[in-house]
Order: sequence, then C-alpha cells, then structure tokens
Amino acid sequence: MRIVLDTMGGDQAPQAQIKGAVQAARAYGCTVILVGPQDRIAAELARYDTTGLDLPIVDAPDSIGMEEHPAQAVRRKLASSHVVGLRLVRDGQADAFVSAGHSGATMAGALFVLGRLSNIDRPALAGFFPTLDKPVLVLDMGATTDCKPEYLLQFAQIGSVYAERAMGVRNPRIALLSNGEEANKGNKLVQEAHALLRESTLNFVGNAEPKDLLINKTCDVLVTDGFSGNLILKMGEAVVSFGARKIRNEFRRRLVLRVLLCLSPTLALAFLPGRGRWRGPVGALFGGLGLVAATLVPLLRVQHEIDYRAYGGVPLLGVKGVTIITHGKADAYTIQNAIRQADEVARAGIIAGMAAALEPASVNDTTNHRGLA
Repeated sequence: MRIVLDTMGGDQAPQAQIKGAVQAARAYGCTVILVGPQDRIAAELARYDTTGLDLPIVDAPDSIGMEEHPAQAVRRKLASSHVVGLRLVRDGQADAFVSAGHSGATMAGALFVLGRLSNIDRPALAGFFPTLDKPVLVLDMGATTDCKPEYLLQFAQIGSVYAERAMGVRNPRIALLSNGEEANKGNKLVQEAHALLRESTLNFVGNAEPKDLLINKTCDVLVTDGFSGNLILKMGEAVVSFGARKIRNEFRRRLVLRVLLCLSPTLALAFLPGRGRWRGPVGALFGGLGLVAATLVPLLRVQHEIDYRAYGGVPLLGVKGVTIITHGKADAYTIQNAIRQADEVARAGIIAGMAAALEPASVNDTTNHRGLA
C-alpha cells in the first residue's frame, strides 16, 4: 500500500510526522509518501536509518495554517501539502491520505479533490469508542454539524459497511443516539431519522443513550449529527483523561506503605530463629515485585485500550478515497498508528464496498465537485 502523509500538519510537524513515517514503514512494510517542502523533509529524514524503507518525497512548498478558512485556502493554495497529497490519491498514485493538520482543510480538500460518493450528501467522521467488550463506531463526529434525517440514514449506511469490512463485524447493529430508548424520544431530527432507519434494510436496533457507548453493548455503530458527535468525542477524551489521572494518583498514594502491609507476614518470618532465615527477605522482595507487577499490568493494558493514540485517527467517510484525520497534537506513535489504520482501510476495500452498498439507491449525482485541477 502507498500511504500519503501530510508532513506539515500538526503541532509537532514535521519532526513527529517523519519519525512516525519511518516507524510505520519499518513496522508495516508499506510505502509512505512524504508530502511537504522537499528540502525540509530531506533534512529531517537524514536523521534516521532508512535502509530498505520506501519513503519517497513529493514536494509541496505551501501549507495551510490553522487560522485560514478551509475552503478558501484549499482553492487558493494548490501547492499545499493537503491538495498535492489528495491529488496523488485521486490520480491513483497513492491509496490513502493521512493528515494531522487543519481538519477543516482536509475535509474541504477531500470534497473538492476526491469528490463525494454517489448518493452521499455530506461526509462523516467516524471514530471509535472503547467499551467493556469491543469498540463502538460513532459517526458523525464533527464533519457535518447541521444534519437532515437523510444524512443520518447515509451515515448509517456507510458506517455499516465500515464496521463490517474494517472491524470484522458481521451484519452490524445500527443505533441512533437519543435521550431515550423509546421510538418517540428525541428531537424532530432524531424522530424522523428513526423512521427512515426503521424502514431501511439495515440492522437497525433502535435508539441508544450515551451510556451505551461505554457500559452496554447495545450496538456496533452509533449514528448522530456532527454537533452531538463532536461533543461526545471531547467529553469522552476529558473523562478518559480524568479517570486515568485519578487511578494513577490513587495507585501512587502511599504505595510503599501498602506494599509493606501486604508483605508484613512474610517479613515477620525473616526474624524468626532457625535455618533459612534469608528465605523470608528474598521471598518478600520477589513477592513485592510480583504484587506491583500484578497491579501495574492490568492498569497499563486499560491505559492502552483507552489511549486515542493507539487508534491513530478517524476516517472521513463518504468521499472517493481513504482519508484519515488524526489529532493536531499527534506524536510519532499516533502518526505511526494513523498510517497503519490507513493501510488497513485501503486493503479492506472500504470505498468500493460503500459505493456498492449505495448503488441500489443511487441517483444521478449532479452536485459532486469536479475536483481541483
């Protein structure tokens, strides 16, 4: 697979981007096309051993700043890393595009350069939420804040294909985010979308509340408008950060004292008369290490499962090409996982699957952008 990486997007660009690209190319064996100012990329890349790695550079001297208007910047800056990188995907020279830069510019560029899938009115950002079992796919998470009921039906269609092909979920269960499980709950948008989903051929299981994201395995795909989805995303990040800090603080509090109390019987045996008196201290030492390890391993595993960096990024669904948007604060580990995610999505044939799923209901699409020259 050939993955395009926007090296100029993100708070730590291009250092984190280059390091993450090198790690991904070495770990996954994919080609990572580095798009940005050629001289700057080459200088940063020279710091690493890239023997046997395929890391071609495509020059894009311009970049889009976070303060710029997305659509205007994409139209005006045709030599930006966003536009140049997306063109490579459009022209078949690459299989996916990854950026930690201006997310609005990435979405605008994907619409203008790649175009929308037939019968898709608005794209959606699809993100993963960890649960007690398997992650739930949530969309939209911020691409389209003002929605119509038809948009939510389309989100459900493309989300179902993504869950089946990228997550391995057979006949995914689709739910609609609402303030109650009953069909008559929710605002006008939710109620009208509920009716459309109920009449569709999707495996629609009804409404779901926010608690179902974490506690109950009610669905595999949760559909909502981009405004609500983005609030869930940001609140979820805050809850995870709060919980992790609380657990870490509680674990560290009086740790030595708690370990000593747990091992006090073993330590007491060390002072009893008789042979083998050193067996007690040695046993206490190894027992203490085992106790700490037994406590730390589950905590580290949970931390990994809820760490957004391990997921890499979120796919922009509904456009004619694999596009992964990752966090602006992305470090090298996040970039590496975003490239891995792009590689997996491209291999799974997600775009072709979505086009096929939408084909029976397709109509002549006269609203797609023709793409930037």
